[in-house]
Amino acid sequence: MTDMDTDTDALRTAADTMRAVRERCVWSQQITHRDLVPYLIEESHEVIEAVEGGTRADLREELGDLLWQVLFHAAIAAQDPDDPFDIDDVARTLTEKMVRRHPHVFGDEVATTPEEVLVHWNAAKAAEKRARTSVLDGVPRGMPALALAQKTLGRAARVGAGDDVALAAHDAAEIGAAPESEEELGDMLLMLSAAARANGWDAERALRERLRLLEDEVRAAEAG
Repeated sequence: MTDMDTDTDALRTAADTMRAVRERCVWSQQITHRDLVPYLIEESHEVIEAVEGGTRADLREELGDLLWQVLFHAAIAAQDPDDPFDIDDVARTLTEKMVRRHPHVFGDEVATTPEEVLVHWNAAKAAEKRARTSVLDGVPRGMPALALAQKTLGRAARVGAGDDVALAAHDAAEIGAAPESEEELGDMLLMLSAAARANGWDAERALRERLRLLEDEVRAAEAG
């Protein structure tokens, strides 16, 4: 038996175990996709914690817990009366997407630098998402505000929006107020959070509301 066969059997065993749990555990039988969302968020953050500060054993365990969430969602989806799909359908869809987005690996395209890889990736992704009408489409609004801000700013730059934010960052750098490392950025964000607390402001809400203004600017730029 090859290593690939062993890995495939292990994944199949995990999927079969989840299916049995779904069918026989009275708690699991009642769970919906929506019910699972808090657990998915928690397990994702535990993977991040393991990556940033845990051991190899921690990471292996937490990746397994995150995989269990994927298998759980697939087991729920397999029982949908109108549009069922199972983990094999999920895997096939993923494989097709990854092959499509790596033409330099599975096709005739050439990419010798990470930047060239991104060109192929973005071109394939754009072809898949032709129905989208805005660069903001597909950005998950449930992301933490800071991550959402960074994602939105990246999308805004594509249509020439958010110039005021870029200008403010440039001005801060000119006078030496901008952080020069991730460590300094962390210090600055912590100080801003402290300022918000001292003034009774909600830092997350403040950033979300500023992001709404940026989103309006992006859509206005797209409308011409």
